[in-house]
Amino acid sequence: MSDDNAAAGQQDNKKQLLLQRIYLKDASLEAPEPPDAFAGQWRPEIKVDLDTQVSQAPDDRYQVVLRVTVTAKVEQRTAFLVEVDQAGTFVVRGLSEQELGPVLGSYCPNTLFPFAREAVADLVARAGFPQLLLAPVNFDALYVQRLRQRQQSEGQAAAEG
Repeated sequence: MSDDNAAAGQQDNKKQLLLQRIYLKDASLEAPEPPDAFAGQWRPEIKVDLDTQVSQAPDDRYQVVLRVTVTAKVEQRTAFLVEVDQAGTFVVRGLSEQELGPVLGSYCPNTLFPFAREAVADLVARAGFPQLLLAPVNFDALYVQRLRQRQQSEGQAAAEG
């Protein structure tokens, strides 16, 4: 093995991504219209919004929070509104800035999503509404889309300034 390959092998060994904890940081449910929401055919318009927040803590730890907001409307009236902040603490070491972005912006939210989906489903069921199962999310595509939006807005700001 050449010295370059040995150095590269040691570098790879220093890269770490460890999940320390997954926890429900915040959850809320509003059902402003019961029992009227239960009358008639249940064909709600469902809107799902996703957002992630990342904050760095000491010792190479990052808190990633995935916020899932689900709004169900029936005939322009809100049947329910659910907000879940699913969080995780991840230890990330030895990654470059280029590697860190996708890990925190895609991999970590993808890890948290099944827990958030379960919390949303549980809250909706406890409120007496029919089962709600959120569809899988492509966090890789969302991360790329957010990067492009950020680059476009920075480009526009530079052109205006």
